[in-house]
Amino acid sequence: MRFISTLQNGYTIYAVTGTNTVSFAIDYETADVNGLLGFAVERHDKTENERYFIYGYKVFKDVIPNPDENTVVSTWDQPVQSFSWDDMTAKPTHSYDYFFYPLKGQPKNIDRTAPPVKVSVTTEDLNSTTNEHDVFFNRGVASSQAYRRRFKNKSPDNQETPEKRQEAYDWLTRDLGPSLIKFIDQAQNGDALHACVYEFHYPPVLDALKKAADRGVDVQIVADAKQKRDKNGNLKPSFPRDINMSSITDAGLDNNIKKFRVARTSDIQHNKFIVYTTGGQPTSVWSGSTNISTGGIFGQTNVGHWVRNAQLAQQYKNYWDIISEDPGGLFEDTAAIKRKKNKDYEEAVTVIQPDLPNNIASVPAGVTPIFSPRPKDTMLDFYAFLLDAATRSAYITLAFGVSDVFKKYLQDNTANNQLIFMLLEKKDVPDADHPDTFIKINASNNVYKANGAYIKDTLYQWTKEVNTLILGLNLHVIYIHSKFMLIDPLSADPIIVTGSANFSDASTTKNDENMMIIRGNQRVADIYLTEFMRLFNHYYFRTVLENLRLADNAPSDDSLFLSPNDTWQQKYSPGTFKKKRLDLFKTMAGALQG
Repeated sequence: MRFISTLQNGYTIYAVTGTNTVSFAIDYETADVNGLLGFAVERHDKTENERYFIYGYKVFKDVIPNPDENTVVSTWDQPVQSFSWDDMTAKPTHSYDYFFYPLKGQPKNIDRTAPPVKVSVTTEDLNSTTNEHDVFFNRGVASSQAYRRRFKNKSPDNQETPEKRQEAYDWLTRDLGPSLIKFIDQAQNGDALHACVYEFHYPPVLDALKKAADRGVDVQIVADAKQKRDKNGNLKPSFPRDINMSSITDAGLDNNIKKFRVARTSDIQHNKFIVYTTGGQPTSVWSGSTNISTGGIFGQTNVGHWVRNAQLAQQYKNYWDIISEDPGGLFEDTAAIKRKKNKDYEEAVTVIQPDLPNNIASVPAGVTPIFSPRPKDTMLDFYAFLLDAATRSAYITLAFGVSDVFKKYLQDNTANNQLIFMLLEKKDVPDADHPDTFIKINASNNVYKANGAYIKDTLYQWTKEVNTLILGLNLHVIYIHSKFMLIDPLSADPIIVTGSANFSDASTTKNDENMMIIRGNQRVADIYLTEFMRLFNHYYFRTVLENLRLADNAPSDDSLFLSPNDTWQQKYSPGTFKKKRLDLFKTMAGALQG
């Protein structure tokens, strides 16, 4: 939801709420900010009758010259020096009053005479029965100070007690794992669950499906079982086939496998969706980026998306019906037969939903599914067109790099009122084998990037962190695994693209994939945006720190400590990234008085 405060002492506060995160922007244009040291932020949780000043990280060096990992501070006297801020500790369906106290004076002699600026907000429902869409993110930040403080950088399985182990897993998955099991548990005797899965080896989910089958649910699963071969055509160990098949047997689900997906051996069955049918009618879909694995649910960033829409569910069921026949060329087929089978399969997929032309008007209101593989990469070009067509801002997560298709669209993006945010698994750098083909996009194209990173060494109050590779949760994609894109999310008519596909040629024309294009749903946009900003802000700081160290530069005290005066406001000069980002909130649509 979106909220705007009344004008108070020259300040207006804008707020966007998701389920667990609230993003704020403070319009200060008519306020007296001379000498402003920042804001003390007090939160009143009216739902739980709890009130306190929010904790902070940065400190005044004059007050705490040598902070360490045990330093705990409050914004009461170590303020937020920013006109945009995110509360990442909110709870779903809660009502909050936030009080922003402008602080002036000196770090050791703070002037608190200015009255607070208040804004009231309500966070979104987490699990609803009336909303068409529910969205669930895991924490996705095992590489964090919070994980270090709570769990001492040890993996969940290495915690001291079973209770602490469970607490670590609960903290990492947040709402994602329980909501997936809740989707399965809704199915009762006579209902059906039709699943397409890539990684399929997290025991609690497999157990939930087995229990569903035991109570009379028609559970049918298509699982990736592609067989890898060496250069001589001999079979070799295959992931995820081997672990999928053994986990299925261990869970007692062998009789519930409709098909092991083996055709189109060079491509992957990358879907992660379940269709729920009741009364003979498909009624809802679970989709998103989350593999049914420990790393998918607890490690890398992921999202699960529950849609209650009978028409959409039927389209997913139609797609499932096609895949359940294991379409496409087999290893033993001749080249001509493979081409024919593959073409037939791609065309059948496209019949469910044809390609969309490159114009915004082609996107209908509501939700539109896009399934892969497709004969051409037209939809990849369409996604790039959408990103570039944003009027004010666009946001995208990229687990496997930035496709050149997107870069070519963004090369001429120099309008100051259009910002593109990219959250990457790895830094966008030239391919060592083809450096001359690299297309560089950066702030000069109004593109701002953050990539997966973690704090490797103690730095004042920031202590050494770990990542999901070190914790043993993930082996390949360590940080950013989600696949979604937001187009003008703060407008009255936002567009969200989300699903299993990695915005690549392979995910469009080769792999089994599914995406949803959602238009006009501000609630969905707000949830995705606040979670994106939570993750972007987390990794942006670590990206900057990593880049400094790669350049053999030490971060300056100016960036690690609070400014002792109002010079921090210079970062909000006209044309700066911070100012442009702040201004996005001023034009947001549909704000309620808060």
